[in-house]
Order: sequence, then structure tokens, then C-alpha cells
Amino acid sequence: MFALKTFGLFIATAVAEILGCYLPYLWLREARSAWLLLPAAASLALFAWLLSLHPAAAGRVYAAYGGVYIAVAILWLWAVDGIRPTAWDLIGAAVALGGMAIIFFAPRGA
Repeated sequence: MFALKTFGLFIATAVAEILGCYLPYLWLREARSAWLLLPAAASLALFAWLLSLHPAAAGRVYAAYGGVYIAVAILWLWAVDGIRPTAWDLIGAAVALGGMAIIFFAPRGA
């Protein structure tokens, strides 16, 4: 249950970060409304708060989170940008998730 909860929290964190960066991208690159910066700021604040909910040391959380971020970004590429990931994208995401699992779920001594 711990692993599932942790992974779900990482996914929510990644979505909050990507959305917080994607909305300013729309404003800057796609000439969308500057009002997008308000939900972007809220999303980035949510991202920082979600990272603080993990019980592990901050550095370990950030390192492991990177693997989940990569996988969620590849899903974003497909779902939002409409670009189907290549086999190399999927392999890279799988390797990153493997690294995440090693970092975060490795047995540790007291």
C-alpha cells in the first residue's frame, strides 16, 4: 500500500508541476491570455506542497520524483500535445521509473 500511495503522490506532483509550467508556455509561445499565469502559480504552489508530503529525506524524494516526472511528461506528450511516444521514449521512461524504484524503495538500515 505504501508503494501505491507514494507512486500516486508522485504522479499528482508531476501533473501539478507540468501544468504549472505548461500554462506559462501557452501564454508565451501560443499567445494565450496572461490570466493563465494565475492557475500556473497555484499549480506550482501545489507542486511544492505535494513534494513536502513525502516521508523520506528531501534529496531522495527529489531524485526519485525525477523518474516519475519523466514518465508523466511522456504521457503528457501523448495526451495533451497529441504526439505519440516512440519506443525510445517509452524505454527511457521505463528506465527512469526503474531508477526511481531503486532510489525510493531500496531497503535501508536504521
